[in-house]
Amino acid sequence: MSSDTSVIDCQRHLFDIPDDVAYFNCAYQSPLLRTAVAAGEAGISLKTQPWHLKPADFFSLPEKARQLFAQLINAKADDIAIVGSASYGIETALKNIGLQAGDKVLVCAEEFPSNLYPVRRAVHQAGAELVTVQRPADDDWTRAVLSHIDADTRLALLTHCHWTDGGLIDLAAVRQALDAHGGLLVVDATQSLGAMPLDVSSVRPDFLVAAAYKWLMGPYSLGFLYAAPHMQHGEALEENWVNRAGAQDFTRLLNYRDGYADGARRYDMGERSNFIALPMAIAALEQILQWQPQRIARTLRLCNDRIANEAAAWGLQAAPSALRAGHFLGLRWPGGLPTGLTDELAAAQVHVSMRGSAIRVTPHLYNNDRDVARLLQVLQDMAPKV
Repeated sequence: MSSDTSVIDCQRHLFDIPDDVAYFNCAYQSPLLRTAVAAGEAGISLKTQPWHLKPADFFSLPEKARQLFAQLINAKADDIAIVGSASYGIETALKNIGLQAGDKVLVCAEEFPSNLYPVRRAVHQAGAELVTVQRPADDDWTRAVLSHIDADTRLALLTHCHWTDGGLIDLAAVRQALDAHGGLLVVDATQSLGAMPLDVSSVRPDFLVAAAYKWLMGPYSLGFLYAAPHMQHGEALEENWVNRAGAQDFTRLLNYRDGYADGARRYDMGERSNFIALPMAIAALEQILQWQPQRIARTLRLCNDRIANEAAAWGLQAAPSALRAGHFLGLRWPGGLPTGLTDELAAAQVHVSMRGSAIRVTPHLYNNDRDVARLLQVLQDMAPKV
């Protein structure tokens, strides 16, 4: 993949976003690309006339999506499963890790519920110990996580950046620390993949999952699971016909088989051959690869650094740029979020999220200078009086 880090011009023309809307909320839901919408509509038309569907269609679309996602993370298509959500991938990972009594499992404080709930249950059932890394006062999540890894650490279940404010974790450094003790790494990259580079040959996760509807700019109810080669012989979360060996031959489906399809395909969800959602995901992945994640990351960092620097002059606080993902900005008020902030933002058609004690500003390539100016105006109006 190219190492080009030049910035990308505004791509608003590729989206259906009215001029009076300033949407800084990609971490909540990305808008769909026009090409993704067209691909989804073509899929609806195909389902309208299902006599045009051929058995090969059940396999060609998943394989194309698999290949594109693998390219994004420097993996092979055999390493990728198609799943319905990030939680589906986390459940699959936990099912195949096999926690035991006395194991320690690391998670970060204020973890997303769909990650916390399954690991909390798995820890309880195994008699293991859940260790929560508290939010560091200096915003250095990497240092905080590394300080908790020891000989008893069986698993670290982490994100690339914290979902509330983008606090960054150096996953390669965590992997190295886990290696010293034989620990495993499961990554939820939903809030990073597509907006910043991630190379599995460097991070070496045992499992990695990402939902498609945020920074991958795809549809809801679809995601991708990476399983490292040594984890591709495990137990699927569900049994279905399509993840079995020989499923391509519809005339022999009643010749029941115990064997699975090659590689991580055994972890594919049922009905993975979604003729509406998969074409949308494919269109989005093709566009992301064309833009290049490193160029997306640089462009969005420049945007958020500008917002953070101007907001700092009015007394608003954010983590240092080096300690947060470039596509994320969590802004905090010294005395807490001001009353009426949500109403002011809504009135100005400026869309962000409130997460914890911060507003979460997550732009994308569709944002322009006018959007930034409108956001900054509201922030200045609501800033502390100093």
